[in-house]
Amino acid sequence: MATLGVVTATHRFDEERLADYLCAAGLREFAGGLTALQYQGGQSNPTYRLEAGGRYFVLRKKPPGDLLPSAHLVEREYRVMKALADTDVPVPEMIHLCEDPGVMGQAFFVMEHVEGRVPSAPGLPEVESAAERAAIYDAMNEALARLHAVDWVAVGLGDYGKPSHYVARQVSLWTRQYEAARTDPIPAMEALVEWLPAHVPDSDAAEGETTIAHGDYRLDNMILHPTEPRVLAIVDWELSTLGHPLADLAYNCMTYHLPEGPLWKGLGEIDCEALGIPSEEDYVAAYCRRTGRDGVPDWEFFMAFGLFRLASICQGVYARALQGNASSRNALEVGAKAPMLAEAGWSFARRA
Repeated sequence: MATLGVVTATHRFDEERLADYLCAAGLREFAGGLTALQYQGGQSNPTYRLEAGGRYFVLRKKPPGDLLPSAHLVEREYRVMKALADTDVPVPEMIHLCEDPGVMGQAFFVMEHVEGRVPSAPGLPEVESAAERAAIYDAMNEALARLHAVDWVAVGLGDYGKPSHYVARQVSLWTRQYEAARTDPIPAMEALVEWLPAHVPDSDAAEGETTIAHGDYRLDNMILHPTEPRVLAIVDWELSTLGHPLADLAYNCMTYHLPEGPLWKGLGEIDCEALGIPSEEDYVAAYCRRTGRDGVPDWEFFMAFGLFRLASICQGVYARALQGNASSRNALEVGAKAPMLAEAGWSFARRA
């Protein structure tokens, strides 16, 4: 989630109808109607802040139009966050899920509005001290380790995914998603489509490596305490499933290999040490200490896979932008990043 603005024409809905529905569902705050603003910046499921009865709520829905297979599953977002409510993984409170497209045109859910800070960039320019930046990165690291320690069967997510061969299935899935959204040729993507299936690590077949995987774990998918370096909520669980923890960790570390800028949100040539941000090596070591790992084998593969998957996601954003149903105004610019991400992924593959 990012800045708030008026609801775009593409994502407008009948506010009176929604308020009546939510009131009938037991949310009495909506008896007097609602006011909606849209979060700008996200590229997937449209997200809104609703104000009703003197209280804020957050609503996430599927985007309009024809959607790629297995994409935008807000039902899964709702389910995983609800399952994590009684763990030490910070998530917002889930309030209501509606799978009836007759209300808003698509399935949606309503959750608690968590008041806090959403980091604008990995360099944390809004944070004043190096010590606080270091503490925020450590809190992000700790939250990821906590997530990967959750007993996914005990919290009711035993059927949330398959307990092995996550990476192999994901390579197949994102290859299909990329091909469904393909526009101009991207040679590096074509190379990765061939290379990745042939180099999946042996650990991908081991059920003991299975955890709940967030799938899009990064700073700007977190809400921090307003004044303290603490994670109050992890959001945007659309890509979550049962998966390989090192895929989550590598995705979290991709920011070290992306350029700095308003669209890239990478660390680029930033002097991390001067800002208090840990090096990638130190960040990975901290995760290993917390999870009892001796190291991270096949790191180049997991980085190549993560960049390939993000490139496929960006290509999907680009395709939706061309169709006119993307979730944010800068979708064309974001979607155009796919070739660079693919090149970065292919560079890791060549080093593996």
